[in-house]
Amino acid sequence: MSISGISMVKALNNGLRRALQDDPKVLLMGEDIGRLGGVFRVTDGLQKEFGSLRVVDTPLGEAGIVGAAIGLALRGYRPVCELQFDGFVYPAANQIISQLAKLRHRSGGAITLPVVIRIPYGGGIGSIEHHSESPEVHFAHTAGLKVVTCSNPQDAYDMIRQAVAADDPVIFLEPKRHYWSKGDVTDEPPAPIERARVTRPGTDATLIAYGPTVPVALAAADVAAGEGRSVEVVDLRSLSPLDMDTVRESVHRTGRALVAHEASLSHGFGAELAARIQQEEFHFLEAPVLRVTGYDTPYPPSRLESDWLPGVDRILDALDRSMSY
Repeated sequence: MSISGISMVKALNNGLRRALQDDPKVLLMGEDIGRLGGVFRVTDGLQKEFGSLRVVDTPLGEAGIVGAAIGLALRGYRPVCELQFDGFVYPAANQIISQLAKLRHRSGGAITLPVVIRIPYGGGIGSIEHHSESPEVHFAHTAGLKVVTCSNPQDAYDMIRQAVAADDPVIFLEPKRHYWSKGDVTDEPPAPIERARVTRPGTDATLIAYGPTVPVALAAADVAAGEGRSVEVVDLRSLSPLDMDTVRESVHRTGRALVAHEASLSHGFGAELAARIQQEEFHFLEAPVLRVTGYDTPYPPSRLESDWLPGVDRILDALDRSMSY
């Protein structure tokens, strides 16, 4: 397969279709994913193609969706749950953290739980309260879960298929403001799902991002290049496990590191990255690791979100500070 200029939504749709075709034990479940095709139309047409027993419209109840998925996985199925918005994941947190993440360890490896939980996340779409959360740190902190996020259509297509094929539970975070971003998608062998990628080489500083902030980081690197600064951009792709080898190699080359994410600053994922880089690359750093993030407030009303979200200007300001040391 080779398709030019398709959206992330369509890439995810194609990836889920391939997963359903490849394994009869794969099934999709979630609110409005069948006849409607999902609120963002990621599952559009799949119920018509595969039937209502494999693409299941569930009641409105996130704890029930994940609980049922755990039971199905115990019976040999590979359920893929859609939780309609990021802020709706919290009613299912007990099932995810207390059961899904721990049953394999608790059973000494005798039980596998190949459950994927798809979560559209992040801001930038002018939505209302509870529809623009960044819950990744809750799950990255929970041992037993894989946490991954795509930033472009090719990764969306590859990573959703890899997540469905995994024998561990996967939290699959989809940056909703880039659902309609377009790119080329092929069936070339994908990189391992846990591997980070250098999306733009550079020599002066490393800018680490994931999911919705990757396009922002690339835009900032473009502006910096016009100002005579060479910024290397690393797309993490996986938050747990974390590919520190790629991060270390980049920081070793540039001597400076900046981390950008939408979630609030305090206790965020950037703090983990900063601590590891400082610990493992201390002697190669020319400046402290700096973070560019959302603010330590609940997500704001839509008219203020462009000020709240980390943008190009704030990244460039951090770059200026890093280069001044």
